[in-house]
Amino acid sequence: MQMSLPCVKQPDVITCKAAVAWGAGKPLVIEEVNVNPPQAMEIRIKVVCTSLCRSDITAWESQAIFPRIFGHEATGIVESVGQGVTEFTEGDHVLTVFIGECGKCRQCTSVSSFSEYTVVHSGCAVKISSVVPLEKVCLLSCGVAAGLGAAWNVADISNGSSVVIFGLGTVGLSVAQGAKLRGASQIIGVDTNPEKGENAKAFGITAFINPHDSKDPIQQVIKNLTGGGADYSFECIGDTGMVTTALQACCDGWGLTVTLGVPKVKPEVTAHYGIFLTGRTLKGSLFGGWKPKSHLPSLVDMYTKKEIQVDEYITHNLPFEDVNKAFNLMREGKCLRCVIHMAK
Repeated sequence: MQMSLPCVKQPDVITCKAAVAWGAGKPLVIEEVNVNPPQAMEIRIKVVCTSLCRSDITAWESQAIFPRIFGHEATGIVESVGQGVTEFTEGDHVLTVFIGECGKCRQCTSVSSFSEYTVVHSGCAVKISSVVPLEKVCLLSCGVAAGLGAAWNVADISNGSSVVIFGLGTVGLSVAQGAKLRGASQIIGVDTNPEKGENAKAFGITAFINPHDSKDPIQQVIKNLTGGGADYSFECIGDTGMVTTALQACCDGWGLTVTLGVPKVKPEVTAHYGIFLTGRTLKGSLFGGWKPKSHLPSLVDMYTKKEIQVDEYITHNLPFEDVNKAFNLMREGKCLRCVIHMAK
């Protein structure tokens, strides 16, 4: 007797809402889009929360190909899985990440999270505990993790050292937190927004400098404060000209500058070769040196044990329909992280 195998229902196309960018700097338009079923080695995620990253602003203002759906710093729940996926099942809670770790190739694709549903390669998602608050840990999929990793993995800040951080957004303040946890004795924050000075103390900043308030070059001010230059310098603005300033603010012999910012204009870095002859080093940092699948679960665990700060970076919680308000707040320097809640 011939037996027939049971028919396995394949996922359908989902029609949902997404915030679509149609041009540089133009308001996003919430409209319906079709999200295809996941293909081989892909998963489809119901996005629960997504936070706005400065790199989204940078791309939206100038660099992107339009139309486009931005967003990458997100948490959600797996809705369906494609052929060959064994790591995830429906209902898993996940972080999306812009750097893949499939374990087989060097690079994977990025994600779009300003949509109620998104499809990503299974290498671009990290399974997390179902009990951690998705509206908080979404920050660990980019900004907070990038800053902590730059301090711990890339610079490997030592106890008792001096640190200067240019740019006190979420990434810069995460560097500050990482430096504080490593026992840095002096953590100097530099920003042109005077409102950031007081708030920065909660993340470990011991001294705040507004370049507009100083008649001397900022690198000279830092050298005076540190007795010759900082041991570690971090550029978290996305200004390649500031990379040179950060290098000049480091000490001779062993001063290390780490650049994390995404340039808005002029991507080339220029510096006098004499800076390097004195023993200074310039390093780049991509996602703080973390391997997402291998390392992010440990950061989530540190968060649940209250060993690292995450909640404190969230200054605004907004519904999805107010996504343009989030963009405006960040452009105006009035927020650290806006968490956008997708569900009604």
